[in-house]
This record gives sequence, C-alpha cells and structure tokens, in this order.
Amino acid sequence: MTRTDSLGQTYSLTGFQSYCSVNNNNLAAGNAVVSDAPVLTTPSAITTVTLTLTAAAFSAAYTPTPLAAGERLFTYTSLQRSAGRAFEHDLRLLAVSAAAAASPANIYAAYVARFGVPVVGNRIFITLHRYSLGFLSGPLATSQVVA
Repeated sequence: MTRTDSLGQTYSLTGFQSYCSVNNNNLAAGNAVVSDAPVLTTPSAITTVTLTLTAAAFSAAYTPTPLAAGERLFTYTSLQRSAGRAFEHDLRLLAVSAAAAASPANIYAAYVARFGVPVVGNRIFITLHRYSLGFLSGPLATSQVVA
C-alpha cells in the first residue's frame, strides 16, 4: 500500500501499518477485524456533494446514490471556524452510514452531540469517503458557512 505525504512524496506502508489501516476502517464501519490481508482495492470517490447547513439542519446530498452493497459513507467534519478560513486540517470522523445508504446523509444530530449547535456565520469543513472492504476512497472535501 502506498500513500502520499503532505509534501507530495510517496511511501509504502509496512505490513503492520497496512493491517492497522484496514482494521481501523473495519472497526469504524462496525465490521469484524480481518487477520488475512484483503485484496487491495480502492473504492471510487464520491463525485458530488451538496450541503444543507443551517442552525437547525445539516445534511449532505451526494452521488452516486445509493452506494453499492457493502459500501458505507465515512463523514469527517471540523469544528466551527471563522467564515474567512479557507483550509482546515483538523477533521474528525463524525458518522459512518449504513451499508448501501442512499443520499442525503443527515448528520445534524451527530454534529450537535459532538460539536454543539452550528452558529450562523461560522464555517464548517466536511470530507466524504466511500468505504469498501477495509479501504477508503480519496476524499471529496468542501466547506460551507452556516446560514
């Protein structure tokens, strides 16, 4: 398994790092830990996302929908930030959808429970990944100011 660091340099994961990567994703998705290495597959990324973000609602409509059987949507979000901020590095796993979930993903209750009610005028960053067999797709990242 190869990864790319923040400077654009690629590196290969050791066997233990690969084992941890796959099984951490499996545990987050609610699946069993695997002891045998799965075939390396990279799910295709989420193609589009449209956010609905107010002080009373937070959802993400995405495509493709519904996801394929066994696939889940991993949603990472940030804390509330200043509206003038353009980049966020502190994204945290907020929600994992059910297998083969359909759009939109309603994440308001999970966001409020973890970070509090969205405040009008603050920016929230969100990244979506598709999960399949222990592997995550590339990210689809966006942000929006709370209306």
